[in-house]
Amino acid sequence: MSNDQMNSETLSLNEMLQIRRDKLKKLQEAGKNPFKIEKYIKTHHSKQVKDNFEKLEGSEVSLAGRIMSMRGHGKASFIDIQDEQGRIQVYVRQDAIGDDSYTDFVTYDMGDIIGVEGTVFMTNKGEQSVKASKVALLTKSLQILPEKYHGLKDPDLRYRQRYVDLIVNPDVKEAFLIRSKAIKALKEYLDERDFLEVDTPILSTIAGGATARPFITHHNTLDIDMYMRIANELYLKRLIVGGFERVYELGKMFRNEGMSIKHNPEYTAIEVYQAYADYEDIMRLTEEAVACMAQKSLGTTKINYQGTEIDLTPPWRRLSMIDAIKEFKGIDFNEIQTDEEAIKVAKENHIEITPVMNRGFVIAAMFEEFCEEHLIQPTFITHHPVEVSPLSKRNPDDPRLTNRFEAFVNTWEIANAFSELNDPIDQRERFMDQLKQRELGDDEAYMLDEDFLNAIEVGLPPTGGLGIGIDRVIMLLTNSSSIRDVILFPTMKPIKEEKNDAKEQN
Repeated sequence: MSNDQMNSETLSLNEMLQIRRDKLKKLQEAGKNPFKIEKYIKTHHSKQVKDNFEKLEGSEVSLAGRIMSMRGHGKASFIDIQDEQGRIQVYVRQDAIGDDSYTDFVTYDMGDIIGVEGTVFMTNKGEQSVKASKVALLTKSLQILPEKYHGLKDPDLRYRQRYVDLIVNPDVKEAFLIRSKAIKALKEYLDERDFLEVDTPILSTIAGGATARPFITHHNTLDIDMYMRIANELYLKRLIVGGFERVYELGKMFRNEGMSIKHNPEYTAIEVYQAYADYEDIMRLTEEAVACMAQKSLGTTKINYQGTEIDLTPPWRRLSMIDAIKEFKGIDFNEIQTDEEAIKVAKENHIEITPVMNRGFVIAAMFEEFCEEHLIQPTFITHHPVEVSPLSKRNPDDPRLTNRFEAFVNTWEIANAFSELNDPIDQRERFMDQLKQRELGDDEAYMLDEDFLNAIEVGLPPTGGLGIGIDRVIMLLTNSSSIRDVILFPTMKPIKEEKNDAKEQN
């Protein structure tokens, strides 16, 4: 009988932990140190045995996994072991594995990792099981897994000890399997269309390609500050200039901003660029790619997110930003032509007025304040003002707007794309406008990147570009309420700091 099954009221946690260490010491003194074992040959996983039970019944198999439950009955015991694919019951009898082995076996604890050789059989209660002929301790667990029925529920502890979370909460592992399948499907979608996967720098002397606050680090040898990338856009466009016509990169981005259920400072995004394509081509690529991610990871393009049915099947709705404001707020910016009129409307609707505010900024602010909350089903919002789109090509019918779109699902922006600005003169002017915004205190405005300007002076062909926030898409596919549920090791405040904060509050 495992010591974990003793009444926890009579033993302190430290005492239970010490018992495990004492058991390990005895094993080591007897020359049975489990940590010296380097390899164990498995023939099957648990799911393979269960899925092929009729074929395997009566056959010898070799399994390995973690003990998740133990039920002792004198000279015979039932245990459940858990491997990568699930759990399976193992029946261990003293007369089958030998007296010495059984004496060792009954000292094993929940969480120990063992190897089992035995015969596949069906118990009298109809449970597919393995009757052990050999049991080997492969790793002694010196910690105690969360109690069976209550499990690991504290979200903070789950994120800090993801390794335990994955052991005791099977649905957590399933979410990350879906994540892997969805990302694989996305890359396959692009690979099949002749896009080339590339790598670009994570450290740079200029943080460009997005409006965001970067993380700053220092290069000791060069004695210069460098930035963790906030986007990889400008490097990927350089590759289009260099002659690659279809490229993408999936990887980590870093933004030194707030943390919330939708934001983690380190997150995963993909950027895609296609020469000789426009934002409408990229719009079709986006809806098809996201639908492909859902279909190949879930088997459907219709999902249920927190009780809301969402249909990711293409085509998605198209709606201009100005039309969205008219639809959801009843204000038509086609009839508001001057900055003065726009600022008046902004004040009437309690929009914060900044020193650089003009008609374009008001349109963007009004959309964010009054429209995003209505965008539940997949919707492309198009034609953003040029002021908030410094890398987008202008709309030929109204140069105050751009041929840009953002994709919204469940009120969240999951993608941003546009016909790329390839006019180097216009691009320099917009960078200079961004510098003015930085001088006025906007530390998220773009930095001036002279080498990028030189690249598009060499010549950037007409190009469509796209960025997708992978973590948010995975949240939708896995019905996860927090971005931390789809990032294996999310950013967490150090425990020491949290304790100090608590002391200060008291």
